[in-house]
Amino acid sequence: MTTIEEALEGSTPLAQKVRDRGPYRTGAQLIAQMRATLPTLTDEEKVATLNAHPRIGEDLERLSARSLKEQGADRLPADQLPVLRRLNAEYEQRFGFRFVVFVNRRPKKDIVKVLQARLRRTREEELQEGLRAIVAIAEDRLRS
Repeated sequence: MTTIEEALEGSTPLAQKVRDRGPYRTGAQLIAQMRATLPTLTDEEKVATLNAHPRIGEDLERLSARSLKEQGADRLPADQLPVLRRLNAEYEQRFGFRFVVFVNRRPKKDIVKVLQARLRRTREEELQEGLRAIVAIAEDRLRS
């Protein structure tokens, strides 16, 4: 069974608040509580929750086995890594937190396009989108 911390990349503010409101009998209950808890987080807690997630294209030695499998980082075309690193840096500078997307084993070239498009959005749109992705990733992990 996947723990809350495994589903959410550690003891993030979201994980702590959700754990405190448990126990949960099903993964669906846990995910529902995650979604209900998101609006109660402060901006700082939201950013901390996003920043706990590994960057897309992160160095292989920094990824957990689960993140490595999800991102397919071990199969990353060599020409995509510098692009992802540059876009990640641009994103973090613009918004003040990490880019998080539910990869769902999509090719990196698709993620590059998503990242480029999301750089044109507002900070609030990205904060909400990133947090929705965190919950989608957790939901997928709880099913695995």
